[in-house]
Amino acid sequence: MLRPVAETGPRRRLALSTAIFSLATGLSRVLGLVREIFAAYFFGTSGSINAFTIAFQIPNLVRALVADAALSSAFVPVFTELLEQGDRKRAWRVASSLFWIMLLGLSALSALFILLAPIAIMPFGDPGGDKALAANLARVLFPIVALLGASGIVVGILNSYDHFTVPAITPVFWNIAIIIGLVLGVPHAHGPSAQLYVYAGSILAGTVIQVLLPLPWLRGLDDRLRVVIDWKDPAVRRVFKMMVPVTLGLGLINFNAFVDSIFASRLIDANLAPAAIDKAFRVYMLPQGIFSVAIATVLFPSLARLAARSDMDGFRSTVAHGIRQIGFMLIPASILTAVLAEPMVRVIYQRGAFSPGQTPVVAAALAAFSAGLAFNGAMLMLNRAFFSLQQNWIPTWVALGNLVLNATLDLVFYRFGVWGIPLATAVANVVGTVALLLLLRRRLGGRLGFGETADGVVRITVASLAAAGIGFLVWWVVDRTVGRSTGSQILSLGLGITAAIDVYLAVCLLLRVKEMGTLLSLRARVRRHQ
Repeated sequence: MLRPVAETGPRRRLALSTAIFSLATGLSRVLGLVREIFAAYFFGTSGSINAFTIAFQIPNLVRALVADAALSSAFVPVFTELLEQGDRKRAWRVASSLFWIMLLGLSALSALFILLAPIAIMPFGDPGGDKALAANLARVLFPIVALLGASGIVVGILNSYDHFTVPAITPVFWNIAIIIGLVLGVPHAHGPSAQLYVYAGSILAGTVIQVLLPLPWLRGLDDRLRVVIDWKDPAVRRVFKMMVPVTLGLGLINFNAFVDSIFASRLIDANLAPAAIDKAFRVYMLPQGIFSVAIATVLFPSLARLAARSDMDGFRSTVAHGIRQIGFMLIPASILTAVLAEPMVRVIYQRGAFSPGQTPVVAAALAAFSAGLAFNGAMLMLNRAFFSLQQNWIPTWVALGNLVLNATLDLVFYRFGVWGIPLATAVANVVGTVALLLLLRRRLGGRLGFGETADGVVRITVASLAAAGIGFLVWWVVDRTVGRSTGSQILSLGLGITAAIDVYLAVCLLLRVKEMGTLLSLRARVRRHQ
């Protein structure tokens, strides 16, 4: 029988932490969408913006392989374990060593990639019709790899102490810096190439701000980062040993986007497909970032502590709770996004250089992506579960299989057009989630609450279908009544989404969806503190 601890106080605290983190992350994601709106206004999805899209993906892939989330996922369990053992001085010495090793090592790696940028662009053919521009933009962007490597350690320390809000807020300032760069810089730059260099420079400046901002919050903890590099500490070596499968696991997930871009650029349309898919992906990631990233990030240190204490009952309960919460948030989001993809894209992007002819292409890609939204969120949670158990090779092998499947499906589905590439990603997410669930159940040697989770998913899906149907109907009626001006489109889409949310919550309450209880409990707690 599962321990009740996850049902009372700790669960409510986790729900509150998740809500706070979600709000902070949500603000960042909304600003990220504002950033994309400005970028779409200035550049659209055709022409040289495709060179920028490819140029940004290359350092972004390297970042995913050796920095940021990959590093933090390997570092947090080791750092948390040392804190749990009471060896805090050694924990901070390990953190300091890793901070400087990553900063210096990734700076050297970035310098190498800056030299080899034209070779890195070669697999994509001629993105945007200007390979040289893509290579030079990649050179401007590569320093973010070293910066985010150092940031991964800082964020890992803060998360280990259950400080989530500040790391979640820092991307807000990253987005603000880029928006300012776009609004003030692009209109004064002469020609598309110069405007794209302004865009790239703004991203680099925003990354510097993102790295520096959390540093003051390290003060007041048990110790501080020092200038020390201790190669001989077994804990330092263990982090790097754990990083190999984590790097491969998280990196292979991001490598899917790299492979997708190759197919999109070479086999579909080098002057449209990469940027169109990227624009759809940005909208798709909005609910992902607000909900599943928040839930997985907040639960990760708790899972690491439970694993360190060998509390497998609490571990199972926490994982199952996280998966159900992700389903509660993302299943309705995925279905509603699929049915309202075109009006969403029209409201978000269609202005300036983003012409009406580009809307159906991006909307179809968004609808295809949305089919895998909840599964992608579940994969994120399950990966964190394996990382907490320090069983990092299991999700790595699943990610490798997913990469092969995704590439195979790309080769088949690209014939459908631009939306075939996101559809391949969605199908691969479904298969990867099933594989991780079965392997985690086997690893834990017991139930994961499959029956309870499946029952909850069925109820949530029924509520989501009802909500999406009503939401689409409301949008359709209002859209045909008020017309297609900007204000009218915002009104019709807003009313459709609002109606869908109301219906979803009402049906969940009627069907007694368990996660509604947590939501109502959280609302009551917030009201008591007002």
